[in-house]
Amino acid sequence: MDLNWYNTLNKPLLNPPSWIFAPVWGVIYTLIFLAFFIFMLTQTDKNKKSGVIFFLVQLLLNFCWSPVFFYMHNILLSLIIIILLLIFIILTIISFYKISKISSYLLIPYLIWICFAIYLNFTIMMLN
Repeated sequence: MDLNWYNTLNKPLLNPPSWIFAPVWGVIYTLIFLAFFIFMLTQTDKNKKSGVIFFLVQLLLNFCWSPVFFYMHNILLSLIIIILLLIFIILTIISFYKISKISSYLLIPYLIWICFAIYLNFTIMMLN
């Protein structure tokens, strides 16, 4: 991760200190995988295929964001990725809710964090 480049960027007033990101993501990834685990274990006659697809797409988008932002230094493309990520998180939450309300609720902190990350990404783009 290129923190030297990141440290040179103008950032918004609400930008948290760099050290906060690792623990927050640790909690969020725990909730994400717990939600998926519960979703997969929930016994139901309903089809889980769309929930699994939406989950995998959002996970792929999540993993794509950091290299695009920190290594490619492409703030606009990372903004596009994170907006798509938000859409697929919402689709995942809706699909999970139909199978397991608990699974969908576990994704709410992730949804909130990504909304905040969109604000940060957009504002960094505008300031730089």
